[in-house]
Amino acid sequence: QVQLVESGGGLVQAGDSLRVSCAASGRTLSSYVMGWFRQAPGKERVFVASISKSGSTTVHADSVKGRFIISRDNAKNTVYLQMNSLKPEDTAVYYCAAHPGGTVVLTIGNIAYWGKGTLVTVSS
Repeated sequence: QVQLVESGGGLVQAGDSLRVSCAASGRTLSSYVMGWFRQAPGKERVFVASISKSGSTTVHADSVKGRFIISRDNAKNTVYLQMNSLKPEDTAVYYCAAHPGGTVVLTIGNIAYWGKGTLVTVSS
């Protein structure tokens, strides 16, 4: 069992940067492939980024590629999502997710643990 707690969300302007964090407790984070998903108002939850257990491999959705960077610090049991050049369409609740297997291809169906989410609002 692992508990995930997101933090760092807030209200920013278009073009700003923001970093959200996900702190894990209960089990060591290095046992999981980690990822971020987001859910905009009235829309489905979608994949944003993932990172392998060692941190050597990352995947980013096309919509955020070149602007967002996922990283992890296993010693701190924390995963980060650095978001740059934010756009109003990035407005969403951002969820941290953990997958115990080896693939970095994350879908809603293969997530074992979810955080409760942190709201990011980007104003134009």
